[in-house]
Amino acid sequence: MNHEPVNLADVPLEDRDRVWLERVYRGDDAPQATLRAVLMGGVIGGVMSLSNLYIGLKTGWGLGVGITACILSYAIWQAFMRLGLARTQMTILENNCMQSTATSAGVSTGGTMVSAIAAYLIITGQHISWPVLTAWTACLALLGVAIAVPMKRQMINREQLAFPSGMAAAETLRSLYAGGGEALLKARSLFLALAAGAVVKWFVEGQAGLMGRLAAPAWLAALVIPATWPLPLRIGGRPAAAFGLILPIDPQMMAAGAIVGLRTAASMALGAVVLFGILGPLLDSAGVFPEMHAAGAIDKPEVSPAAIRRWGLWTGSAMMVTAGLTAFAFQWRSLVHALAGLRSLFGRTGAAHHDPVAHIEVPTSWFVAGTMVAGAGCIAIMHREWSVPLSLGVVAVLLAFVLSLVACRTTGETDITPIGAMGKVTQLFYGVAMPQQMVANLMTAGVTAGAAGAAADLLVDLKSGYLLGANARRQTLAQAAGILFGTAVIVPAWYVLVPDASVISGDNPQFTAPAASVWAGVAQLLSKGIDTLHPTCRAGMIVGGVLGVVITVLEQLVPRRLVRWIPSATGLGLAFVIEFHDSIAFLIGALVATILARLRPATAETYVVPVSSGVIAGESLMGVLIAFLMAFGLLAAH
Repeated sequence: MNHEPVNLADVPLEDRDRVWLERVYRGDDAPQATLRAVLMGGVIGGVMSLSNLYIGLKTGWGLGVGITACILSYAIWQAFMRLGLARTQMTILENNCMQSTATSAGVSTGGTMVSAIAAYLIITGQHISWPVLTAWTACLALLGVAIAVPMKRQMINREQLAFPSGMAAAETLRSLYAGGGEALLKARSLFLALAAGAVVKWFVEGQAGLMGRLAAPAWLAALVIPATWPLPLRIGGRPAAAFGLILPIDPQMMAAGAIVGLRTAASMALGAVVLFGILGPLLDSAGVFPEMHAAGAIDKPEVSPAAIRRWGLWTGSAMMVTAGLTAFAFQWRSLVHALAGLRSLFGRTGAAHHDPVAHIEVPTSWFVAGTMVAGAGCIAIMHREWSVPLSLGVVAVLLAFVLSLVACRTTGETDITPIGAMGKVTQLFYGVAMPQQMVANLMTAGVTAGAAGAAADLLVDLKSGYLLGANARRQTLAQAAGILFGTAVIVPAWYVLVPDASVISGDNPQFTAPAASVWAGVAQLLSKGIDTLHPTCRAGMIVGGVLGVVITVLEQLVPRRLVRWIPSATGLGLAFVIEFHDSIAFLIGALVATILARLRPATAETYVVPVSSGVIAGESLMGVLIAFLMAFGLLAAH
């Protein structure tokens, strides 16, 4: 049987399933959802969920797990074989199945933590009890998996949507199993970068905690690496650091910038300079911060990076929300196609004997059962814990299905899942349906965002499996199994990393939690009304909202080659929510990656993503370990 890539888009629609079965599918007996594949995916995904939780609380973004998991799994299993711990190599389909489990555990279960759950903590100052949070996390992820079931055949088999990350993961697996030096270089560079990132993080945060806990020699203090370096400048008689103008040293955000790209990173740096270097001093000279303190909007009356970010939150939030909703409006064709395709999602392709892949594809009964169980769980939790009427809970699940259709199609076409926009659509709806109920507003929107993210993740992985000739039923079961691993890791990690609201809010938070700040800001605004904001905040909202629309419209109207010269609305808006030095770190990383790509394109292709992913994973995992050690009193808090 020929397993070489075949362009099924050129095959007539009525023949695609048959041609795929004959030329791509690797057979019913090919090892795929084996115990070792699921366990490997669960462990890697569980570990990567910690990294994504940490980086999500820092930047508001989640990083892809699939390709990193494939490289890690391949390298680890090769090491097992050399050590005699494994007798046979894990097959390409087993590794693909591992990818599904790892993605589910590493991404699908953690997205709600850095958005709706963190926003809930900011608003209420209290944690959700762990049994409720565990059930909520699992139900949301399972709902997304169930919702994706009827979409797979329509979007992947019939329409042949690209799902670029899924295609990239399939190509990564092919290159790994084809052998050669490049696969080994990628794996080795990822592991070395992971170790280097962990060591750096220890000497940035862990060493200081050790010095505070032990009577260590004074010379050990010299080993502590500062995370930032203050600029030796003064603005209006104040040190630049008073406005947050400090430069980064810690490489984690630089690695993230290398992955994000130059346009977004440069936009973030531009926004950071405008907010902290220009608007901050102007607001300080105008006496805005004492007025915001008197109104209870900030903790202290004098200028500080936290006060500037609290002011900038409204401008940045408005920019990101309007940009997301405008981009969503430009995807109207996806909405029309998705709604028009509702009938085909559940329509039969013919009698069972005329459907050559019926025994491979996930049956509609799985969608019905999964949606009923997970949807009922979400509705019950919303009603019991947050007083959402049952009827509006049902509407939240229905909205999750419809908007997930749009989100998944957008992912298939552009590789971008508009989770934020989906959540904001639901927040706006429930702002009208349930006014002045901030918690209900957050959690109903969390249903849409969580389900859309999990559904898109599954379809990306199913695209990889489709290209490699995998069994979709087995892959979906592996994705569902990943929910158990991810939930078991992410929920306790959340309580350790964020023991109370001061860690993500207040005057000097450990995590800026930008995504959660935007969610909380929208909920507060819908509940209290715009009149409660300081006049300069309202003006900033208007300017930010208009800029979000204008920039997004320009992106659609100008020639594609000119888009890179237009600032990214997401980048600009995010810079108004996070620290100045984080935005500058993104720019440094993006510049290094861009210059390397220009000078040594082959080297950049081999190393940029593995090295950057390794640094982020290493620093994040060490950061989580340090937080655990502090929680148990083994390191001093600092």
